[in-house]
Amino acid sequence: MYIDSHCHLSFPELRAQLPQILDEMKAARVEQAVCICTTMEDAANVRGLAEAHAQLWATVGVHPDEEDVYEPTVQELVEQAKHPRIVAIGETGLDYYRLNGRSIEKDMEWQRERFRTHIRAARQAAKPLVIHTRSSAADTLRVLVEEGGEQAGGVFHCFTEGADVALAAVDMGYYISFSGILTFKNAQDLRDVAAQLPLERMLIETDSPYLAPVPYRGKTNSPAYVPHVAKVLAEVKGVSVEELAEATSANTRKLFGLT
Repeated sequence: MYIDSHCHLSFPELRAQLPQILDEMKAARVEQAVCICTTMEDAANVRGLAEAHAQLWATVGVHPDEEDVYEPTVQELVEQAKHPRIVAIGETGLDYYRLNGRSIEKDMEWQRERFRTHIRAARQAAKPLVIHTRSSAADTLRVLVEEGGEQAGGVFHCFTEGADVALAAVDMGYYISFSGILTFKNAQDLRDVAAQLPLERMLIETDSPYLAPVPYRGKTNSPAYVPHVAKVLAEVKGVSVEELAEATSANTRKLFGLT
């Protein structure tokens, strides 16, 4: 019934509990989950989860906030993306949140170059992008336009930006994914953004092990909790939970080519 479009089951705090998590997903009617890669060093582990479990899928890429890790070439990403269980490139994007006194224009160019590599790989591999953007929306959109990112398509995951960014992304053919943040008491602005978007462009996610939704806020997150995101999003959109779950699951399958 539900699909978690973004989780990190390869992270130690979740991988150690994988059998229990898979059982809890089944009980919560979470039929599939996309396991997101954040470094090339962890790519084999992420892919291995998808190889071992039919309900799990994988991506390949390097998170924008990861420093001192292996930098893949376009061709290396394209080669890995040929694997039948890898459904997207990412997560990638830009993150200027922790500048620590660095210049956006000069000192963050390495992030923009990494992002360009991922966009080029996604276009060549004909796989969608999983995009992370934090304190960097204008540059994220600019680089996407410059690199023809609309040809790859993809999703802006764990969305927290304003309606202008969401609508610009949708106009480029991207989906918008909402996480447990949508359920937080202080997230009315984000719920207002969600109310303006078409249901056919929405996904739901947990970003596990982070950002557990209410009523689990502050605890380790799990794909089994994605129905709580669906419940709030359904209320925002004025539809039943069943309709919301059906629509977001169909969107996720369409975007990633899930079977």
